[in-house]
Amino acid sequence: MTIDLYYWPSIQGRGEFPRLVLEAAGADYRDMARLDDVEGGGIDGMMALLKGVEGFPAPFAPPFLVDGDILVSQSAASATYAGEKFGLAPEDAVQREWARAIAITTSDLATEVHDVHHPVGNGLYFEDQKPEALRRAKEFRGERMPKFLKWYERLIERNPAKTGVLVGRELSYADLGLFQIVEGLRYAFPKRMAAIEGDYPRVAELARRVATEPRVAAYLGSPRRLAFSTDGIFRAYPELDGEA
Repeated sequence: MTIDLYYWPSIQGRGEFPRLVLEAAGADYRDMARLDDVEGGGIDGMMALLKGVEGFPAPFAPPFLVDGDILVSQSAASATYAGEKFGLAPEDAVQREWARAIAITTSDLATEVHDVHHPVGNGLYFEDQKPEALRRAKEFRGERMPKFLKWYERLIERNPAKTGVLVGRELSYADLGLFQIVEGLRYAFPKRMAAIEGDYPRVAELARRVATEPRVAAYLGSPRRLAFSTDGIFRAYPELDGEA
């Protein structure tokens, strides 16, 4: 059965977390908002589900997945569902719970990245909150980035399986989420990442490993992988970057 992903069609955003899982799994899925109306896609179809249709709960916001009569919303929950459905999750029950916790923490980090350039309000332009963004960026670069990256590094190091992944023995949706974070940080904060990435060699190696997985590599080289831009979570404003 085909699984449907709903997210804004012109950006990676939070939809990229479940999308990467679907691509890595080789899942039969449809990116609904990117399809034409005649194919049952487009923004109107997504907005209808957001307003609520009979048989489904109304999600707060995209991304969300529709799998038959199941609707799963929020990026971490959607990535988790796809990972567990398509075999990109640990088999052990305890490790599965830990993978879920990692995905939620990754989603928290994505929110912090977004709030660097929009620290006051989502409805305001960057230029309207630039002084606050500059202050937030300094704290994020100096304190939050190292804290999160150190945590991921420690997870890989202390994983009993010693296979270079965050949890369990094989690559999972948790690792795909970390890959997206690393790629986004490299785009939004290139100077800072160049300065500190060497402190987290396991994280860098895991990101490289994910990128070279055949299905992931094919996706990254395809038109389906949209470029980072100043409309998504990760935005490259030079004034928000720095070596420290």
